[in-house]
Amino acid sequence: MSRVGKMPIAVPQGVDVSINADQISVKGPQGTLTRAVNGLVNVKNDAGTLTFVPANESTEADAMSGTMRALVANMVNGVSKGFERKLTLVGVGFRAAAQGSKLNLQIGFSHPVVKDMPAGITVQTPTQTEILIKGADRQVVGQIAAEVRAIRPPEPYKGKGIRYAEERVVLKETKKK
Repeated sequence: MSRVGKMPIAVPQGVDVSINADQISVKGPQGTLTRAVNGLVNVKNDAGTLTFVPANESTEADAMSGTMRALVANMVNGVSKGFERKLTLVGVGFRAAAQGSKLNLQIGFSHPVVKDMPAGITVQTPTQTEILIKGADRQVVGQIAAEVRAIRPPEPYKGKGIRYAEERVVLKETKKK
């Protein structure tokens, strides 16, 4: 059996988990998330702990039990605490401004770039060169952060562009005569 799939998930106070035949729904202070339950995994809620058991002895069911456990653990963590990704802008004159559910970027193009945020995602700019993307769904937060970074990824010679806060860009040496 999968090592990850064996570990139970402790449901924190204030988080409600409901399991139907085909989907699992997690509701908490940060919002509500739902996910389809795979038929190869049996999910049980025993007094605040969720357990995931493969439905049969196949390798696919074993692997899917670990996958479902990790996805549901991220859902429980997301609705209780939430997830965030921090981006930094590196470059002269590069700045960002959050305006409601929109992110306005001035990153060296001839025009400002405006990125709309989907429902459930909030964007903040603590300083002009920092972007903080928050939300309950880990996959959506990571996807939006990747899309914002893709607008102007760090270039390899000066390192200018949008990068993750923990990202280290390795600079290339310029051509010599």
